[in-house]
Amino acid sequence: MTTLTKGAGAPAPRADGAYLSVRDLYVRFSTEDGTVKAVDGLSFDLERGTTLGIVGESGSGKSVTNLSVLGLHDPRTTTVQGHILLDGQELIGAGERTLERLRGNKMAMIFQDPLTALSPYYTVGRQIAEPYRKHTGASKREARRRAVEMLAKVGIPNPSLRVDDYPHQFSGGMRQRAMIAMALVCDPDLLIADEPTTALDVTVQAQILDLLGDLQQEFGSAIILITHDLGVVANTADDLLVMYAGRAVERGTVREVLRAPQHPYTWGLLDSMPSLITPVDIPLNPIPGSPPSLLAPPPGCPFHPRCAHTAEVGGNRCVTERPALPPGRGAACHLGPERAVSIRRGGPADTGTSRATRGDGDESNQVPPGGGLLKDQASGGPLQSQAGRPHEGQADRPVEGSASERPADDAGEGANP
Repeated sequence: MTTLTKGAGAPAPRADGAYLSVRDLYVRFSTEDGTVKAVDGLSFDLERGTTLGIVGESGSGKSVTNLSVLGLHDPRTTTVQGHILLDGQELIGAGERTLERLRGNKMAMIFQDPLTALSPYYTVGRQIAEPYRKHTGASKREARRRAVEMLAKVGIPNPSLRVDDYPHQFSGGMRQRAMIAMALVCDPDLLIADEPTTALDVTVQAQILDLLGDLQQEFGSAIILITHDLGVVANTADDLLVMYAGRAVERGTVREVLRAPQHPYTWGLLDSMPSLITPVDIPLNPIPGSPPSLLAPPPGCPFHPRCAHTAEVGGNRCVTERPALPPGRGAACHLGPERAVSIRRGGPADTGTSRATRGDGDESNQVPPGGGLLKDQASGGPLQSQAGRPHEGQADRPVEGSASERPADDAGEGANP
């Protein structure tokens, strides 16, 4: 049975202006093999109108954290402890009726795979209209009008016809747009986007990210962008939280973290990514080893089995002592910010945790700050992320047999939401 337990004592106060505050979040899963420590003492804040990027490898706790915010964990196998405050309202321990009133209304989520998240039995329009009717009490006709309006807002061509299409009649990019329309139909204050560009080609990725930014400006939503790709958040998010083995290991603004990363794990993520401006003779440096088992995470720093710099800390601190993540800008690393930045800026790559250089050590050939993912302040020119830039006029093509391919009279009233 799920245990939803508030943290001991009074909850930590939320930061001034924070719409979402997460404090000391712990999530445990009960399995036949033991207890999985999926999230281990996570804290962060998010303000309205800003985007927080949460990055890390698969299994780092990114999606688990945000499913906890929405209260969507399996009630038979999950224990959630800590504090989650949405506009000052405690969500951990809140009843299901309270969460149902908030989900789709005050907070919403764009799921990772729209093909499985959308029901194949109902039209896209009906699925967009359903939460609008539930939370506003609108009539069927008004909800349909709202669904058409939202499809148009997210860039679906011929929305008055496509509203009666089924998910399989949409392309991958169009299904993702439909998921965004569904999430935003009630103007939520918090939007969680879980890997919204996965399995999309780079042109559609850029269009989706650009669309999220435009809609955020219009609706003023706070956005959590979950991804394993630093290129996605480089020019999209305001703040960045790096997670590893269920813990936050580094945080700060996107520019702070990418230009002067302080944690060896963040270095590894940057060094393992290709960049359009990196010299071709500089190899990518994958992070050695594998993430630890969350059934039995290592003591001390969870990254120490894969880190090349434990000896520089001295003693066995990395093995025995868990490093704390300071408030504000900082990293959970025993190296300390000054030594970490110094190591990062000098010397050749060392098993994927230092910036790569040419073999001759020429610093002019080093990978640029941020791995080439940020805009170049000196020249003003963009250093492209993997998602690139939106391409005008390259709209998603309708799938053969969709409503936009049929005469309007053939759309059929029976498919109306």
